[in-house]
Order: sequence, then structure tokens, then C-alpha cells
Amino acid sequence: MSEIYQPAEDSHLLEDTLKKYIKDTNVKAIEIGVGSGIQLKTLRDLGIKDLSGVDVNKNAVKHCKELGFHCMVSDLFNFIKEKYDLIVFNPPYLPENRKEPKDSKMATTGGELGSEIINKFLRQAKEHMNPNAKIYLLTSSLTKGIDWKDYNKKLLAKKKLFFEELYVWEVTV
Repeated sequence: MSEIYQPAEDSHLLEDTLKKYIKDTNVKAIEIGVGSGIQLKTLRDLGIKDLSGVDVNKNAVKHCKELGFHCMVSDLFNFIKEKYDLIVFNPPYLPENRKEPKDSKMATTGGELGSEIINKFLRQAKEHMNPNAKIYLLTSSLTKGIDWKDYNKKLLAKKKLFFEELYVWEVTV
């Protein structure tokens, strides 16, 4: 059984950014990779009512359902048909470390360069965005090879840690 990703510096940076930048709460929102549910709680506390989430980790989905959220198991958008005004994603973004245990790798490793899951997300996201939709996406200075396609991105927040810098981007079409 996979552990649920517990909030860390990245989660709190994204949480603070959502609190600062989300003004319109009359939106349809989804979190990709719900983990502990911290971002779902933040969105609900901001007043967003049309809210759902997905995760590949069955334990995370079960946990968030127990918190009262509408969640389902899905690898990114695989089982999603709807379109959204707001998409939140704190992805696994670290480059592969072969010594890392498989259990924690699922929550932290984004592929060999760290960007493979992010790039898959960006390829799929456009089909699930309403006009004027926004994505709030967290990345790291350690993440290499992000293909931003023809998205527009604006840096909203950053936080320097001793071994990396974290970034929160607002991404639009």
C-alpha cells in the first residue's frame, strides 16, 4: 500500500499561493494528485463548491473521500471527461534517484529528468480547460526538460530551500 504524500514546503507554498491569487470562487475546480487533501481543503475554505480531485494512489483517494471530497482514482486525466476553470497540480517533480524507495518515489519522482509527469499533464490539460481556465502548477529548479508547449506561464511564487528552489506557476492557454 502506498503512503499518502504528507504536506511539505512545496504543499505549503502552493497553499499560500492559492490563498493569495484565487479571487473568483464561482468556478469548477479539480486537483490532480490530491495526496493528503491540503489543496482541496484550501480551495473549499476559499469558498469553491464545485470541487473534485484525482490521484493514482488509492489510499490518498480514500483519505480525501473520508474528508468529504469527491475524488476518484485516475492517472492524471485518464478517467476525466469534464472541463474545468481551475486545475491545481503539485506533481512529482524530482529527477529519478535510483536509491529512493519505490513507495516514496511515486509521490516525489517525476521521471528521469523530473519533468515526464508534468509534460504528460501539460499534453492532457488543454482538453480539460474551459475558456480562461487557469492551472496552478508547482515545479522545482531540479526539474529539467519541462515542455511548456504553447501555454503562457507566469511565475507567482518561489521559495529557496537549501538544495533547490520551488516555483508556483499560473499557466493559461
